[in-house]
Amino acid sequence: MKLLHLSDLHIVPPGHTLFGADPSNHLASCVDDINRHHTDAALCVITGDLTHDGDEAAYRQLAELLRPLRVPVRLLLGNHDHRETFRQVFPDMPVDARGFVQSVHEIGDTALVFLDTLTAGTHEGRLCAARLQWLDDRLAALAGRNVHLFSHHPAMEIGLDSMDWLRLREGPQLLDLLRRHGNVRHVFSGHVHRPSAGTWHGMAFSTVRGTHHQHALDLALQGPATTVMEPPGYAVVLVRESGTVVHFHDFLDASPRYPYVKGADRPVSVGMA
Repeated sequence: MKLLHLSDLHIVPPGHTLFGADPSNHLASCVDDINRHHTDAALCVITGDLTHDGDEAAYRQLAELLRPLRVPVRLLLGNHDHRETFRQVFPDMPVDARGFVQSVHEIGDTALVFLDTLTAGTHEGRLCAARLQWLDDRLAALAGRNVHLFSHHPAMEIGLDSMDWLRLREGPQLLDLLRRHGNVRHVFSGHVHRPSAGTWHGMAFSTVRGTHHQHALDLALQGPATTVMEPPGYAVVLVRESGTVVHFHDFLDASPRYPYVKGADRPVSVGMA
């Protein structure tokens, strides 16, 4: 099974820019790249910060940008989003009984669990008691299944102090819950605008670039993260019985491509084939 992981679109209303560029142009290029290379994906998961300021016009712009996408999509919320406005524009996206934008999607023997870590008034991630109980109940119902967990905010530190201080505050509670059930195989997050991967108390995790701007890889920076216009990207996730593989793809990369044969010194193409 192939999944696509996108995050941190930061769409702004039409006619506006963010950090000197229009996030809509980057997302349109991303959708085009997916449609050319990954229409066999089972699902495209976008882990929050769909818009930059939660404007209705930005959500409507997002809906238009996603219309050509030829892969089913599931949208999560991040700290730059506005839950009520999102639900007005995307009424078909699943929510739980309390209106949080979280749900379960089952594909064969694999279950994808989507969390809502948005709390108005703060940029750090939060999982209130009700959301933790919802997850507890879902994981119990999925006993014996391989679960992949998606959220905007990472629960783990990635060594980037400028973003780690805004991670999920209920990380210890989440860890206790995941250890107790023992069926989560991989944790996918956004928020940090960087590709990273590793293990968190024995569980595999990965984060992904944003589709617009990134945060500089400055491990010594203590203050707010520095925004850089590094290449945008997304992740291609291959789920197999033997395990999960995550490929990080910079979709605007136009590097020359050479055939891997003796004597090749001229590119056969530039950019994506």
